[in-house]
Amino acid sequence: MDELTRRVYGADHDDPGPEPGCDYVDLVAGPLDGLLLNVTGWTGERLRETAILSTEIGRHGPGGHTMYGPRPGDPGHWDWRGDTP
Repeated sequence: MDELTRRVYGADHDDPGPEPGCDYVDLVAGPLDGLLLNVTGWTGERLRETAILSTEIGRHGPGGHTMYGPRPGDPGHWDWRGDTP
């Protein structure tokens, strides 16, 4: 993997980079900081909502979740909203 290639949340470890033709948002802060989230095919309504993502590296450890939502005025960046069990 090229040093400049970004990793995609939930992608296969052998092929973690973004795929051509897909739409992504940047995850900012929190346990998934710096990853991309594939939002290809998401509706406008869904893109305005908070996403709850599974993660083992958040506050609640294995089985836990973390929340990210669109940044007002900058929908290409999703800010961390906290962790949840």
